[in-house]
Amino acid sequence: MQLDIVSSGDTVVAKLDGELDEHTAVAVREKLDKRISVGGFRNFVFDFSHLKFMDSTGIGILLGRYKNLKRAGAGIYISSPNPHVDKILSLAGIYRIIQKINL
Repeated sequence: MQLDIVSSGDTVVAKLDGELDEHTAVAVREKLDKRISVGGFRNFVFDFSHLKFMDSTGIGILLGRYKNLKRAGAGIYISSPNPHVDKILSLAGIYRIIQKINL
């Protein structure tokens, strides 16, 4: 799993590449939390265009970051999930709380 976090103006984009599962969750969570704690943004985008796989652990990562970002008053978005990841996010009800956008 590779996670690149890029800031542009008042938006942070977290680009995930690889698999978000129990083997990669701790490192991803720590890196995301570190960037969220710095602040200085109004919008946070999870770019899933290169995310190949996500399981329930990934859903947990999203939900935890959602809570932190909401407390910070940020807009939260998911961009470009592949069909497999999109189905998991839909079934889990994630799109009821996090908006899907295209970058």
